[in-house]
Amino acid sequence: MTAIATLGSHCALQVLKGAKDEGFKTILVCEKKREKLYKRFRFIDELIMVDSFVEILDQKCQQTLEQNDAIIIPHGTLIAQMSSEQIESIKTPIFGNKWILRWESDREMKEKLMREAKLPMPRKVKNPNEINNLVIVKRQGAAGGKGYFIASNKEEYNKKRNGLISQGIISKDETLYIQEYAAGVLAYLQFFYSPLLEELEFFGADQRHESDIEGLARIPAEQQLKSNKVSSFNVIGNSPLVLRESLLEEVYTMGENFVDATKRLVAPGMNGPFCIEGVYDENARFTSFEFSARIVAGTNIYMDGSPYYSLLYNEPMSMGKRIAREVKNANESNQLDKIIT
Repeated sequence: MTAIATLGSHCALQVLKGAKDEGFKTILVCEKKREKLYKRFRFIDELIMVDSFVEILDQKCQQTLEQNDAIIIPHGTLIAQMSSEQIESIKTPIFGNKWILRWESDREMKEKLMREAKLPMPRKVKNPNEINNLVIVKRQGAAGGKGYFIASNKEEYNKKRNGLISQGIISKDETLYIQEYAAGVLAYLQFFYSPLLEELEFFGADQRHESDIEGLARIPAEQQLKSNKVSSFNVIGNSPLVLRESLLEEVYTMGENFVDATKRLVAPGMNGPFCIEGVYDENARFTSFEFSARIVAGTNIYMDGSPYYSLLYNEPMSMGKRIAREVKNANESNQLDKIIT
């Protein structure tokens, strides 16, 4: 029987609990510093202890995964800790399309794919000299918001960038991406595309809580102006969001357009979970500033199923369990080649 494996971080508990519920052996690639945490959970059958997640590339780790006929479920930590070249060199089968993770990690490629999907996007600012209104400055890859900052002109950009460099949060030669700031209600739209059924499912929506930018709202403007601290967008947690039902048609259209675009640009396309991230403005218009081409941590809030998945399944269905169900169905119908790379 195929085993399900993942890295010990991000949404590992949800993924492996869902896999165990579907009858799979579960394997966790675990950093030694987190061994005590993950040993608390009995649904984890085996821990592969490592000093660093990069050791998943080592022959010993690969042999263990191969002996268990394992499939790796990728999440944000994989992208944050490893280069695209390293991810693509993993010999163990990866659920979904590992080639699309490069498109998520590279800002220019990400923008190209989003435009191909006709997602409404904020304007890109090519260099600091062109900043003439509020922008958000982002790092490459899945940084979880750490090192992001807001600026309204070139001088503010340089001051904050240099401050983050001096703190060691970003490097001096790091390429930053500048994007016009989109204001509104944050909405992270979670989807699952099944190549077995050729169907798109809307799983749910969440909001992310970022520190310490959120805490600024509780500080009077006078004190904010006196502070020289560069505010962080580091994601701390997530909370559920239920959309107005009138917005759902557009949600499905955006998801379908994204799936179609990935089939054209990065074969075999978007298989499995993904997320379109953005804001709704005062006219309920959506602007998308990101996508994640794998399971996102916001799905952790729906471990017993989301409001939208209760409409599709007559049982509690987390995203982790939905992934495992897809693997089980593919295995039973001899179609694993459709869901792994």
